Amino acid sequence: MIVFLLPAGDYDPTEAAVPWAALREAGHEVRFATPDGDVALADPRLTDTGFSWLSPWLMTRRAELGTYRRLTGDRRFRAPMAYEDVDPGALTGLFVPGGHAPGMRTLLENATAQRLFAEVFTRGLPVGAVCHGVLLAARAKDPATGRSVLHGRRTTALTALLELTGWNLTRLWLGRYYRTYRTTVQQEVTEALADPGHFLPGPVLPLRDTAARPGRGFAVTDGNYVSARWPGDCHRLAADYLTVLEAHRARATAR
Repeated sequence: MIVFLLPAGDYDPTEAAVPWAALREAGHEVRFATPDGDVALADPRLTDTGFSWLSPWLMTRRAELGTYRRLTGDRRFRAPMAYEDVDPGALTGLFVPGGHAPGMRTLLENATAQRLFAEVFTRGLPVGAVCHGVLLAARAKDPATGRSVLHGRRTTALTALLELTGWNLTRLWLGRYYRTYRTTVQQEVTEALADPGHFLPGPVLPLRDTAARPGRGFAVTDGNYVSARWPGDCHRLAADYLTVLEAHRARATAR
C-alpha cells in the first residue's frame, strides 16, 4: 500500500493526480491520509478560479485536470485516513505532493506527518516528493542523528527562480499567494543538506513534460528517494518513482 500525504486542502492537483494515475495503472494500491481524515481538495485557483489572462500559463493543464477529476471520484480518495492512523509497517511507499497556497501548512507543519515521513524514509521504503512537498522531507528528522533525513542525500524541490517568478507575476493582486513562507523552498531545503551542492535545480528554463514526453521533466533519484520541482516534472517523477518501487520489490523478493 502506497499512501499519499495530503494537507487539509490547497495542494497542486497535477502533483497528486499524475503520480496517482501512474501508480494505479501499474497495479499499486494507493490510499490517502489527511490531517484529520477528512476529504482534501486541491487549490481551487488551480482547478476552477484561474488567474485571469495568466491562466494559460499558471492554471492546471486540461489533461492533468481531467486526471484530477478522476482522482476525486476514486473511493479511496473519498475515504482518507488521518495521519495518526497510518501504520508505517503496512506501507510499501509514501508520496508527498506539493502546493503553495496556505492550506499546505497543515501538512508541512504537522509533527505527525513529519515523524511518519522520517520513519518510512529511514526504513528504506520508496518515497517521492515534489515542489513544497520536499519541505516535509527537509523538516523530517532522523531519530538516530537529529538531522533532516535529507542530510547526505541529493534532492531537488521548487526552485527559487520558479517560486519568485510566480510571485512576481501575481503579487500585485494575489499578495503572498505564491509565497507560502518568507524563506524560499530552495533555501530551506538547501539548509537541511550536508552540502549545498546536493541541491540540484535542473535546467534554468524548465519545460513541461507530458504523458507522451516524460523526458522533458526533471527529477532526482537518490536511493529510495525521488524528488521533482513543479507540476511540469510530474510525468517524469511518476515514471522514476515507479522504477524505484519496482527495484525495491525486486530486492525484497530476492531476499
